[in-house]
Amino acid sequence: MPQMSNRIHLFTDSVIRRMTRISDACGAINLSQGFPDFPPPKALTDTLKTIADEGPHQYSVTYGADNLREAIAKKAAPVLHHAVSAEDEVLVTCGSTEAMMCAMMTVCNPGDKVAIFSPFYENYMADTILCGAEPIFIPLVPPAYTFDPALLEKAFQDGAKALVLCNPSNPCGKVFSLEELELIAELAIRYDAFVITDEVYEHIIYEPYRHIAIASLPGMWERTITCNSFSKTYSITGWRLGYLIAPAEIADACRKVHDFLTVGAPAPLQEAVVTALNFPESYYQELQQIYTEKRQYFLDGLDTLGIAHNIPQATYYVMIDISAWLALPRFYNWSDLQFCEWMTETIGVAAVPGSSFFREPVHHLIRLHFAREKDTLTEALKRLEKLADYLK
Repeated sequence: MPQMSNRIHLFTDSVIRRMTRISDACGAINLSQGFPDFPPPKALTDTLKTIADEGPHQYSVTYGADNLREAIAKKAAPVLHHAVSAEDEVLVTCGSTEAMMCAMMTVCNPGDKVAIFSPFYENYMADTILCGAEPIFIPLVPPAYTFDPALLEKAFQDGAKALVLCNPSNPCGKVFSLEELELIAELAIRYDAFVITDEVYEHIIYEPYRHIAIASLPGMWERTITCNSFSKTYSITGWRLGYLIAPAEIADACRKVHDFLTVGAPAPLQEAVVTALNFPESYYQELQQIYTEKRQYFLDGLDTLGIAHNIPQATYYVMIDISAWLALPRFYNWSDLQFCEWMTETIGVAAVPGSSFFREPVHHLIRLHFAREKDTLTEALKRLEKLADYLK
């Protein structure tokens, strides 16, 4: 057989999706891959039922149905502090995953460098490698997940053409402050670099924190590609609908990449999701309240069990410290991946090993999520009692 490409040996399959497969095989409660176990808004699914009968069922405009792009532009304009042009500055994609890939392929040549904060959502490194670029990692230091400005500047000094910014951040739930964003913006402008953002958790954020889009800062619209998704906000991760917003010249280039990657996102789902984009502001307030209550319930349960964790400022993820277990003879020399596989099979709760998110040698953290019905979270906490018992 001819030799395959070298790039495929530079990254693994998705550890997150792998843990879901293990969880399904074991019948565990899946707190690894981040998707809800509750339905989307009824108004959204009712619209989809109508569209199933009436259509559209054929290709939409390659870069997104007109009415959807108009709804995206209207919703995003106040956040970006820019009168977004639906005609020239919006691209609908197959999830934010494709949006990020389109952005990366648009701005990066083989051999370019891309700065990524670590911990990071695992796709970012793979996207960079698939583009033939080289990732440069800037540590976010637990528990507050702050970064050293000098290390960020060094990444730009070393030639980073773009920075990937996940805000709010998966997996650690960090919300970048205005001061941090202003520093990032100042460096991006000084070193003439792009910023590619992932803002899919913009509406799952907890008081007193606020999401600020870096594209809204002075001088940043011109060099920012804002990637987003409907998956988390409307509980439709399986619909695989996302989008990016960028200045017209950049968006046009992204559209060329998108056209040959996927042709277009599913037309019936594009039509249906317009309903959600017309929801009133109260929908987003209620969503925030729902996840605030889930976070409090789950973290209180972990505290009762004596399981150490961070306090996420946003998203529905929490990082668990498993150092105490790894110090036991039972788990001597175990990796965090081995621990997660064991926990899935023995405890009945699936998690993601933290090492899949960190470039640094971090092996004592695992990620759980709480986008689950209360009964599911209650059962998960009950099963985690068995894990806590190992420390007694």
